[in-house]
Amino acid sequence: MICLKKGSAARRGLLVITAAFMVLGGCAGGTRIGQKEEPTDLVWPLPPDPPRIKYVRSISTKEDIGARDKVSLVDRVLGKDESAPVGALRKPYAVHADKDGRILVGDTGWASVLVFDPANRKFGAIGTRGPGRLSLPAGITSDSQGRIYVSDAEQKRVVVFDQAGEFVTAFGKRGELEKPAGIAINERLGRLYVADVKRHQIVVFDLDGNLISTIGSRGGEPGQFNFLTNLAIDRKGQLYVMDTMNFRVQILGPNGNFISSFGQVGDSPGQFARPKGIAVDSEGHVYAVDAAFNNFQIFNPDGQLLLFVGKVGQDAGEFWLPAGAYMDAQNRLYVADQYNHRISIFQYLGEPPEAPAVDDPAVAPAAADESSAESQAQ
Repeated sequence: MICLKKGSAARRGLLVITAAFMVLGGCAGGTRIGQKEEPTDLVWPLPPDPPRIKYVRSISTKEDIGARDKVSLVDRVLGKDESAPVGALRKPYAVHADKDGRILVGDTGWASVLVFDPANRKFGAIGTRGPGRLSLPAGITSDSQGRIYVSDAEQKRVVVFDQAGEFVTAFGKRGELEKPAGIAINERLGRLYVADVKRHQIVVFDLDGNLISTIGSRGGEPGQFNFLTNLAIDRKGQLYVMDTMNFRVQILGPNGNFISSFGQVGDSPGQFARPKGIAVDSEGHVYAVDAAFNNFQIFNPDGQLLLFVGKVGQDAGEFWLPAGAYMDAQNRLYVADQYNHRISIFQYLGEPPEAPAVDDPAVAPAAADESSAESQAQ
C-alpha cells in the first residue's frame, strides 16, 4: 500500500501518472479500447428472401478506424487540451460522408464536427476554435471542392469550412435564420437549402451566402411544414423534406414546387411517430429514420413501405434514439445513433433481377431447374 502525506502534491501526481501507465499498459496486451468484432452476415430481410440491406460496421471512436492518438500520455494525464474531442462520439446528431470518404459527424455533446477518415486512419475535429467555433451542429453537407457546410441551431447560422477544416465564411445574416437544422446542396443550381425548424420553412442561399428565397410556411397543406427537421436531395435535384410534426415526407422540385408526400402519424409499419433523418438511394428509395421506433423504414418513391430495419437495443443493427442519416454515392447509409454513441453503416444491395416467368416459352424446365440450383449454390 502506498501512503501519501496530506499536501504531498508531487507524490499525488506521481501516483496518477503511474496509475495511467498501469491502465494503458494492462490494455496493451489484450483487446484494444474501442476494438470490436462486427457481424458479417447481418442482412434484411432474413432468408429465404433475397437481402436488400446489409450491415457493414459502426464507428464510435477513432480506434475503430485505426487512428492513432497525437496527444501525449503526459498531456492526457495532466488534462491538457481538454476542450478538444478525444476521439469518441458523445452525442452524434448529424452525419455526412464527403467525396473522399471521410465521415463527418455533428456531435452536439462535443459542440463540434468530428472527422473520421478510414482510408488514411486519421481523426480530427472541426469547429473547436476561432470564428468557426460551433455550439450546436445540426446539419452537415459538402461540395465537390471539399468545402464543408455546418448548420448551427444555436448560433442561427451556417458555418463554412475548407477541406482542411479551416473557417472560410458563414451564411445567415441577422434575421435570416432562426433554428437551422438539416441542409442539402444542389451544386448544379448553386443553391444551399436549409431547414429552419422554428420558422417552418426552407431557406435557400446561393453558394456565396446570399439569401435567394424561402420555401413554405407553417401548416398541414401540401408545401407547408410543421417543425421540419432534415433534408435530402436526389440525383435529379428533387428535395426530400422530413416534415416531422406533420408526420410525413414531402418531395419538392428544385425550385420548391410541391410534387408529392406520404406518411401519417401512428405506431404501425409505414407510419411515423418521431421521424428525424432522411436519405435517398440511387434508385429513388426513401429512407426515413424514426427516433421513437428506433429504426429506419424504406419506401419506394410512391410512399409504399418496402422494409424496415432495426429495433431498440445496443447490438449491431439496433438503435437508441437515432437521428440524422446520409446516403453516399455508393449507396452506403450512415445513421447517427445518439444514445449508442455511434454511427451505424449499412449497404443497399440493390434489387435482385426478376426471375423469368415459369410459363415463359423461352425458359425450358431443365434450364429453369439448373438456374435454381445455381442460385442456391451461390
